[in-house]
Amino acid sequence: MLFSFLRFLSLFALLLLIINPKFKQKSYYEEKPILTIAVDNSSSVTELGYDAKVLEILNALKNSKLLQDKFEIDTYTFARELKESDSVNFSGHQTNISKALKDINNLYKDAIAPTLLITDGNQTYGNDYQFLSSKIKQPIFPVIAGDTITYIDLKIDQLNANKYAYLKNKFPVEVIATYTGNETIQTNLVLTSDGKRLASKELTFSPTDNSKVVNLTISATKIGVQTLRATLTPLNTEKNKQNNTRYFAVEVIDQKVKIALIADMIHPDLGALKKSLESNELRSVDILKPNEASSKLNDYQLVILYQPTRKFTEVYENVNRLEKNTLTITGTQTDWNFLNDVQTNFYKDDLDETEEVQGKLNTNYTNFLIENIDFSDYPPLQNAFGEVEFNTAHEIILSQVISGVSTNGALLATYTNDTKRAAILAGEDIWKWRAHSFLAQENFIEFDTFLGKLIQYLASSKKRERLTVGYESFYYGNREIQLTAQYFNPSYEFDANANLTAIIKNKDTEKVTTYPMLLNAGFYTVDLNNLPPASYNFTVRAEGKNSSKSGSFKILEFDIEKQFLNADTKRLQAIAAKSNGKAFHINNDSQAIISELINDQRFKTIEKSNEKVVSLIDWKYLLALIAISLALEWFLRKYYGLI
Repeated sequence: MLFSFLRFLSLFALLLLIINPKFKQKSYYEEKPILTIAVDNSSSVTELGYDAKVLEILNALKNSKLLQDKFEIDTYTFARELKESDSVNFSGHQTNISKALKDINNLYKDAIAPTLLITDGNQTYGNDYQFLSSKIKQPIFPVIAGDTITYIDLKIDQLNANKYAYLKNKFPVEVIATYTGNETIQTNLVLTSDGKRLASKELTFSPTDNSKVVNLTISATKIGVQTLRATLTPLNTEKNKQNNTRYFAVEVIDQKVKIALIADMIHPDLGALKKSLESNELRSVDILKPNEASSKLNDYQLVILYQPTRKFTEVYENVNRLEKNTLTITGTQTDWNFLNDVQTNFYKDDLDETEEVQGKLNTNYTNFLIENIDFSDYPPLQNAFGEVEFNTAHEIILSQVISGVSTNGALLATYTNDTKRAAILAGEDIWKWRAHSFLAQENFIEFDTFLGKLIQYLASSKKRERLTVGYESFYYGNREIQLTAQYFNPSYEFDANANLTAIIKNKDTEKVTTYPMLLNAGFYTVDLNNLPPASYNFTVRAEGKNSSKSGSFKILEFDIEKQFLNADTKRLQAIAAKSNGKAFHINNDSQAIISELINDQRFKTIEKSNEKVVSLIDWKYLLALIAISLALEWFLRKYYGLI
């Protein structure tokens, strides 16, 4: 009987394990709505004098027992970026309300999550949040931190000027000035440089004629960075006089890079290249046919050869004779038999097949600084099948990625031939890359900067240096200020172990500060955002290497967060209406805001169920039972001598 029982137990457990009977298990839980509190952390709140009130109402909301019982409370701060934090110091130099609302909407798109937006509504960066609010699913409750009273005010709303000008030429300056008030007034717009008046114009404003666009022309008389100041003579009754002045700078140069873009076809790449290269005023691009370009090449510092064919024969003869630097762009219409014959630097079989090729950035490229761009997201280029083989020393900037497989073949590479610099891009449809840059970043800066650095390298005939430094001649005080550098060993390989320091000297105070430069994605950087507006000299030094590089730059005084007198009440009320929320003023009792949120029937705790299908008996226990019963049966049979 015992043996039968043990055998039955083993077989029964085995059958249970095979059949695996299951049943449904249901559990219930409550999910509270989420209240997101987004607090404006920009300095404009302090300038308007509402920083203490913002902190007061924030503490009242966070510590409210009624809100805690009804909501899960998440607190964020924002200036240029949204951050999960409840620490507010009002130190932001830019305000991007639209990005903050967009990020919150993405975080809570599947939840019940009203947004309490504590801000003055003054945005200095990004898209207009008033139009974005219609796409946001969650109701927005703005808490307006600022005066709603309209004060008399003169303001330089915008100032437009070219970044560069040419010596002995005149450059235009456009000033957009506005007036808020109920009287007719007169003022002067004055442009000065180093205390010297360069131009002026008398302006008359009235309640109806309250905006002026003034165009002035200034002479470029000396090479270098020229700092100028535009000033509207303030009224005696003005509350904010800081927005009457705007500093700007123009770098005066005495030469311009001229580029010949030679092509025998019509292609979108030509327009994209011209637009991209001419985004920098220091460059001009002429699109030429091969037959008209041959006699003009001496006027250009760089020649771009787009999909060469036998019609380029005379062009190549003149390029070699004049020793011009070149960028060759190949594609599906390139005559590779001709290209292989006319030059000896690279070679490729002429096949009829085409393929799509993506790029992979070589972060160890050494000839110039390259930002770490993820080219895997960029659309593929069209190219003739096969890889380019080089007969000369070269460096790959972008290697080929075909059908997701990275190869050692070059998509974009640079090489030198005696004193000439040259590059080859083995793919057409580069216009798609520029379009992708705009779709991803909402501007062309990423692509234009990358291409601009390549062109700057190719158009230059300077000797290669082991220490290179990247910087701007001037920076606006509200922008990011950064120096970048690369250091190469004697073999011109990037040295990731170098010890670089930046020595910054304030020309006005003679104060000298030394900063260590930190390695970041293939180059060294130093952040100088803490420097006050002034003129500076700098030296970047490779410690222990007897190598240094010097230069100078200016930081222009401008704080956009000090340009406001009032809260932007209209736009905040508009986003409340469009999102089915309600606007409050920060002077309102916090209990009114709390009551509105508590009594809103849209924000209810939801009871949810979770149904699980689970096994009747865990398989681990069944296996253990089978093992024990079989082992016990065997032991007993052995003990009684039955086996």
